[in-house]
Amino acid sequence: MRVATPWWRDFGRPATGRGTSIAAVVLLAFLLSLGLAHLSAWRLIDLRSFDYLSTLFAPPLPADGPVIVAIDEPAFAELGLQWPWPREVHARLIDALRAAGAKAVGLDIIFAEPTNETSDGALAAALGPDVTIAADETFIETPQADQLLRTEPLPEFLKTGARIGLSTVSLDADGTLRRLPVYQDGFARELLQAAELPDSAASDQILLQSYGPARTYPTISYYQALEPEAFLPPGFLSGRIVIVGLSLQASPTPDQGGPDAYATSWTLHSARLTSGAEIQATILDNLRNAHLISPASATAIAAAIAVAALLGGIAVIPGTTFRTVLTGAAGVAAIAAISFLLLRYGRIYLAPAGPSLAFLLVLGTQAARDFSAERRLRRSITRAFSQYLSPVLVERLAREPKLLSIGGEKRVLTVLFCDLHGFTTIAEAMKDDPQRLTVLVNRVMNPLSQAILEAGGTIDKYIGDAIMAFWNAPLDDPDHAEHAVEAALAMLKALDRLNRELRSDPVFAGEYLPEIRIGIGINTGACVVGNMGSDRRFDYTALGDAVNLASRLEGLTRTYGVPVILGETTAQLVKGRVGLMVVDKVTVKGRMEAVEIYGLAELESRQISARQ
Repeated sequence: MRVATPWWRDFGRPATGRGTSIAAVVLLAFLLSLGLAHLSAWRLIDLRSFDYLSTLFAPPLPADGPVIVAIDEPAFAELGLQWPWPREVHARLIDALRAAGAKAVGLDIIFAEPTNETSDGALAAALGPDVTIAADETFIETPQADQLLRTEPLPEFLKTGARIGLSTVSLDADGTLRRLPVYQDGFARELLQAAELPDSAASDQILLQSYGPARTYPTISYYQALEPEAFLPPGFLSGRIVIVGLSLQASPTPDQGGPDAYATSWTLHSARLTSGAEIQATILDNLRNAHLISPASATAIAAAIAVAALLGGIAVIPGTTFRTVLTGAAGVAAIAAISFLLLRYGRIYLAPAGPSLAFLLVLGTQAARDFSAERRLRRSITRAFSQYLSPVLVERLAREPKLLSIGGEKRVLTVLFCDLHGFTTIAEAMKDDPQRLTVLVNRVMNPLSQAILEAGGTIDKYIGDAIMAFWNAPLDDPDHAEHAVEAALAMLKALDRLNRELRSDPVFAGEYLPEIRIGIGINTGACVVGNMGSDRRFDYTALGDAVNLASRLEGLTRTYGVPVILGETTAQLVKGRVGLMVVDKVTVKGRMEAVEIYGLAELESRQISARQ
């Protein structure tokens, strides 16, 4: 018949089915993380992660990047004009910038409505192929139909070869500008091709690399650009692209808002909005320097989440401890580092939040499962051993289950047998009152058992009016023989107190109750100790010749009239620490060779004095 293996025999080994259990956790973490990655709220987490990673060790501002001509507070003060300014002022600016050597001029201003013939004519005359003027596209979605509204400059401004550039920007759901707008004009497509990006790159998914907070680009006031020879160093604008637009010196905050000002990835650090002119400069430099960042494909994201969940599963195979927290932190840091390296050097943004979540979910879920299993294990240990061991030893086993032997093992134990003398006579006297007999037996066994437990012993079993106990299992006890002798002495003292109490106990008043005496046999030797029995019921017990001899020695206490008899090995172990006397050399039942038996000198002298 196959006997089921108790749970502690497998303790310390990989639990049956643990691999399957971890695989299920990995799969669950993967599916959950993948599902969350497609939620709008989770995308905002990914975008916020992009803000942190893209601004960490951000590439420096390109040396030949655009110069911003700001329509700012000083310009309004110096010119003394109300907006919109007369268009001949802008014509003067274009002429001044050309004269200063500017390579190209971008006007982030939409000239869609005519003003007067003189002003419009002056601006048209100043425009040329080196000037790009703004247009705007607005996409309106309604239940009835979707409509694209395009606002363009007056046709007369394009006759001299001026280009159109879209000033429209794309904002994410949190109102932050991170993406390349969708370009439709030819000039933008030329830039995309120059950046070695296909036309399909002009989508609302391509991410922008921000170079810094507001006013990162070199910025001069509009009034300074009108007279560069008076306000700027020589050659300051030579060969540079100039972008003209609203750019207030008092950069507005996100909660205040501002005209033509947007939150970017750097707003996370600066808490300031960036002007539309600088946004255009950033877009231009991204295109010219191939700094655009492509989001990872859905397949790549799923693969990354799967790999992270798998690595989490591998990490928890040996088990989870407090070090699992460090493993989780190290794993998340590694995922973030990989995401950063891909972004910085591969120009691909693989959001770290999804893989990090999958990794932590595996670790956290398995840690919770292991913690729950450990709690169940501790409760099982406490239930199984609380009837055998002292509370201190039970608590230690609960804290350190590995101290339990894996199956039965061979150990040197000191075994103690204790039996009540004259119990048959007492039982006969109380045969008509079994309840009172039970009370008496319990009154006797309680102090005797307590003495054993306080000496660190393990109570094996109660056999009627007898007790079997042993030392040095399941926990190591180098002084097991001495502790067993200490327990015997404590048991005798406890019995003396009990006899005095029983004589005055009203429960037994008026009834003859002889003095209760015990005999104790103690022997040391090799035993097999472990959980033995059937798959439905078992006991933690010890077997072996040393156990049998201890039982025989207890029986000899009646023959020699002494309360405690020690075997030869036990006597050798306690010699010098306990007073001993040789009782006899006997051949016990089941043994061929005679063995010396010892008594405790202290007890023997006490008995001699009592007899005299």
